[in-house]
Amino acid sequence: MTRILQIRRGTAAQNNNFTGMPGEISMDTDTKTLRIHDGVTLGGFPLARAGEGASAGESFDIETVPTGFWNTLFASHNLRSVRFMESTLCTVANTSFYDYAFDEITMGTDISAVTAECVLACQTPEAGWAVGDIIREFGIGNRTNPSPNLFLDSNGLHVRLAIGAENFWVSHKATGVTTNITNANWKMKFRVWL
Repeated sequence: MTRILQIRRGTAAQNNNFTGMPGEISMDTDTKTLRIHDGVTLGGFPLARAGEGASAGESFDIETVPTGFWNTLFASHNLRSVRFMESTLCTVANTSFYDYAFDEITMGTDISAVTAECVLACQTPEAGWAVGDIIREFGIGNRTNPSPNLFLDSNGLHVRLAIGAENFWVSHKATGVTTNITNANWKMKFRVWL
């Protein structure tokens, strides 16, 4: 049996006096358009039908939207812009751990990290990978895709990768077989989202 979805509908006057739930859709039977509701705005927001809106040849430039609009939008949803930083290339070594510090000058005043990752960058072809290839999927010892720890001290934000003096490995590009790497053929790089 076919299922039918029927949405709330009413005249323009009825829609104008209706505050729908956030994300609710209603139909204006006079104008034959839909309205999107946010749970606050009386009447919701009418959507343009095909052929309505911008005239032929007109285009919308997002750069013309006032900054105040975006600030209000982000504030109302408790959003903040995300910054991305990347470390320099670091030596791969079988030590206890590797620690990279992003200092406050680099970071600015906001040094609370959202997430971080460590990637390997191929420097000399190995395990089917070419120079310049960036590998996210690697392992150390019996750990797959090790994630770095983050902590903050007076020197800035630290990204620390626990190595435990174990060997690094990658999956061979063609076969997928776990292959220990030659440390000198690879470099590590830390990426942080703030």
